[in-house]
Amino acid sequence: MSELTHVDETGAARMVDVSGKDVSARSATATGRVLLSPAVVKLLRSGETPKGDALGVARIAGIMGAKRTPDLIPLCHPIALHGVKVTLDVEDWGVAITCRVKTADRTGVEMEALTAVSVAALALVDMVKAVDPAAVITDVRVEEKLGGKTGRWTRDEPA
Repeated sequence: MSELTHVDETGAARMVDVSGKDVSARSATATGRVLLSPAVVKLLRSGETPKGDALGVARIAGIMGAKRTPDLIPLCHPIALHGVKVTLDVEDWGVAITCRVKTADRTGVEMEALTAVSVAALALVDMVKAVDPAAVITDVRVEEKLGGKTGRWTRDEPA
């Protein structure tokens, strides 16, 4: 078992010191899904959701979530984000959310990508809950990270 980096010698939580790491270009991509009723999918495709532009609101919420990650996740480093792209694709089962976050810093942006997807999903649910109170947020996960000491990591999917 590897040593836990966010725990000190006494077992107390700590923020990792990244000051000795090299600054490098880093990125992370995360995805998630919001399962919706066929009626809501139809409303999203027509742009006629009762509260307005649900996809636009979710996109902006995701970007804001990425920017606020260190305020929400206690041990995350506040880092400069150089790019955040949130994409929402309406599918027959609901909405697929993808977020790619980029920086040039000493630590990665996986948590920022995950937070962006999560907040976008929450905002979407808020925008459609009146017509689909059974909406489900699911499958939020990191798909890829690039940069830093470990280089490239991609989720291996079963064949």
